[in-house]
Amino acid sequence: MAALLEIDGIYTTYDKADVLHGISLAVEAGTITCLLGSNGAGKTTLVRSILGLTPARAGRIIFNGIDITRLATHKIIAAGIACIPEGRKVFPKFTAEENLRVGAYQDASETIIRGRIAEIFRIFPRLAERRGQLAGTMSGGEQAMVSIGRGLMCAPKLLLIDEPSLGLSPRLVQENFNIIRQINDRGISILLVEQNVRQTLAISTRGYVLAKGRVVAAGTAAELRGQQQVREAYFG
Repeated sequence: MAALLEIDGIYTTYDKADVLHGISLAVEAGTITCLLGSNGAGKTTLVRSILGLTPARAGRIIFNGIDITRLATHKIIAAGIACIPEGRKVFPKFTAEENLRVGAYQDASETIIRGRIAEIFRIFPRLAERRGQLAGTMSGGEQAMVSIGRGLMCAPKLLLIDEPSLGLSPRLVQENFNIIRQINDRGISILLVEQNVRQTLAISTRGYVLAKGRVVAAGTAAELRGQQQVREAYFG
């Protein structure tokens, strides 16, 4: 299967010190690939590098056959990458529907936008019921739906999802992971950044483990579950 996203030996720097040290990984088209690691491992920095928010100082990032390493963030998004940020980050004074519309800011066609909103409401019937409610007054689970829906509004080829279980109850975490699987079933490739290892490996095809800005383990989900280093770090 072809790689939709290829990251080749990237180094990313904060305050003149490298945070990522020669990271290489690939996301195959149509799969869920997970990126595991504890706080401070470099996961969010890698997401920021892919999006051009904290550009890599060395190495290459290839998306859908195009070198996006030096592209501006809005061009990377236009190429087909969307991100669901850590902590959801909805616009609290916008309604649920207005939040969704923000995700389609690059589309001028109202017909296309309405069609995508209708599709989001099919995925999340609860949002359809609350389309006029201010996002800041919604529950954590509902805000997670708004955030995921907003990311889908630009019809991405690749969805970066950063810590979707953060701050949610176990029931809502399970619901979120079921939704991520459903989105993947619709043909959208996913790079899932998480600390919840059991649930993440349960829905992923392949994964990478980061520690101190380096890839320390990689393989299929089954292989990672079987690696002693991963079991000791995450399963006790």
